[in-house]
Amino acid sequence: MSAFNFSDLAKNLLLKQKENWEQCNNGYDSLNSVQDKIFSFDSFTIKVQFNPGRIVSTAAKVDTKSISERRCFLCRENLPQQQNSIEYIDNFLILCNPFPIFPEHFTLPSIEHTQQNIKNSFSVFLDFTKDLSKYYSVFYNGPKCGASAPDHLHFQAGSKYFMTIEKEFESVKAAHGKKIFEASDVEVNSIDDGLRKFISIEGTSKKTLENVFEKFFNCYSIFNYSEPEPMLNIIGFYENETWRIIIFLRAKHRPSHFFAEGDKQIILSPASVDVGGVCITPLEKDFEKITQDHLREIFWEIFLTKEESNLFAKKLVSALQS
Repeated sequence: MSAFNFSDLAKNLLLKQKENWEQCNNGYDSLNSVQDKIFSFDSFTIKVQFNPGRIVSTAAKVDTKSISERRCFLCRENLPQQQNSIEYIDNFLILCNPFPIFPEHFTLPSIEHTQQNIKNSFSVFLDFTKDLSKYYSVFYNGPKCGASAPDHLHFQAGSKYFMTIEKEFESVKAAHGKKIFEASDVEVNSIDDGLRKFISIEGTSKKTLENVFEKFFNCYSIFNYSEPEPMLNIIGFYENETWRIIIFLRAKHRPSHFFAEGDKQIILSPASVDVGGVCITPLEKDFEKITQDHLREIFWEIFLTKEESNLFAKKLVSALQS
């Protein structure tokens, strides 16, 4: 653990930012009007949240032309004057997110303006997951899987147990998981719960987790080739001196519902929080009409197929055993 208690420092930063930064305070006040509804599936639940404050992120233009034409909102020199930060080890910042989903929501950007890339930053992801674990979980959105700033490396953190996958992980793993690798300090499972396909890596050794993730990433890069990196979302938890890393295997960024016209359109752009069990709809009309069948259609479209997931699991076993 780091010498500083970054979890408490982040909590105190948010309290102060609510007092002295109007935009931040307004963002958290808006959470009072958020509406939720819950859909039950086999051994897990998906919550749908109406959160109008998230329209900027959900509908963000992330094509190369749009990115090149705007100032990077995560670069230090472009931050709002009232936005304060905590400097984190390895040249990262802790910032309060003024457009929150969680009761407490943070953005964790690199000080350097560098491409969103998990291969070279997974070690820092593990550090953040441990150092913020008192109150928060940490997550990563790939550059083509929900990152609203794919040109600037960043993670996010939010209140623990807000995402339904956190409380339901063990039941989902028991009902739908298959252990594909185990060693003295790590366990890897392939899980298909009927909506989502993901790999879980659980372990106590940071070095072992880094080695396992490197093999996963190299294998997945070949299996699901995409530039600048394979399509994935990652959620990290740390409890009882153990990391739990969940890697969602994506096939697509936005579902066809996002681009449909008229009544068929549903503005839902799944990223880590959504696949973690809390789907964000910034428009009330979408919140009101979305059904369990809509969720099935959306998730089936954005994840690998069952056949692809099974095939990848076999390839991953070979990679992990090598």
